[in-house]
Amino acid sequence: MAAQFRDYYETLGVAKGASADDIKSAFRKLARKHHPDLAKDKKAAEEKFKEINEAYEVLSDPEKRKKYDEYGANWQHAGNGFPGGGGGRSRAGGAGGFGGYGEGDASDFHFGGTGYSDFFEQFFGTRRGRGYGGGGGGVEFEETPQRGRDVEADILVTLEEVLNGATRQISFRKGNSPEIQTYTVKIPKGVRESQRIRLAGQGGSGGARGEAGDLYLRVKLQQHPDYRFEGVDIYHEVDVPAWQAVLGGELTIPTPDGRAKLKIPAGTQNGKKFRIPGRGLPEKGGGRGDYYALIEIAIPETITPEQKALWEQIAALG
Repeated sequence: MAAQFRDYYETLGVAKGASADDIKSAFRKLARKHHPDLAKDKKAAEEKFKEINEAYEVLSDPEKRKKYDEYGANWQHAGNGFPGGGGGRSRAGGAGGFGGYGEGDASDFHFGGTGYSDFFEQFFGTRRGRGYGGGGGGVEFEETPQRGRDVEADILVTLEEVLNGATRQISFRKGNSPEIQTYTVKIPKGVRESQRIRLAGQGGSGGARGEAGDLYLRVKLQQHPDYRFEGVDIYHEVDVPAWQAVLGGELTIPTPDGRAKLKIPAGTQNGKKFRIPGRGLPEKGGGRGDYYALIEIAIPETITPEQKALWEQIAALG
């Protein structure tokens, strides 16, 4: 099925003679309106957003816009070898052109997984004319390698996997293919939030003779009930009874390496931070970050009459 022409000026709602500033302004306005993160119907918004981005990519690029303006809706019958390659020749005349590859060949090829329309792929994509063959011999075409699109997905990583490294079996399906692929992923020791794990060649398919893109798994650290992470350091909020903060004492607290004893000096203030070196997350060059216990003085919400009487005695002593 031949690709359908797309009117990029209509997509952005601008005139053909619009300035670069007008095109940028129109794009920003539409992009905010149809951004998937802000829309109720995210699927429809994603498609519209792709259309807007494709139109802007062409019209904001002087070379692409010039080619688009020259051939326009007649792109399948355009001259070969832009710019200036015998414009106006049709496939019947043996000249082919961008998108017009001759009968029964790549003009009906559908490129999937790139994020662009078939029109964009065929007009600006993986094939290009290489000159008019002359003598009615048709046009010779060269397939230009086009690398496939890189793809990103999130992978949730546990604290144990960060501390020790791990291997994980993941599965994924490309495009509309019914085939489910499995891949063994190595999660390196000390992996960080937002770090990307690369699976070479597992992204979008490449164009003619082009290599496949890569699949990147973006690390998201699993939320932990006891800890929060800042770089290679771990923070843990420790509830300390008011009396213990005043009198001092000892607490047992959890750490990634097992439980540890924490000495609370008399007169410890709320927000006091105690450091346990070497019990944080692994560092790149070896070693580990630190563990910090943050003191949260626990004030009882309710007390017994006997406890109230004791607190009143303390208050009286001032």
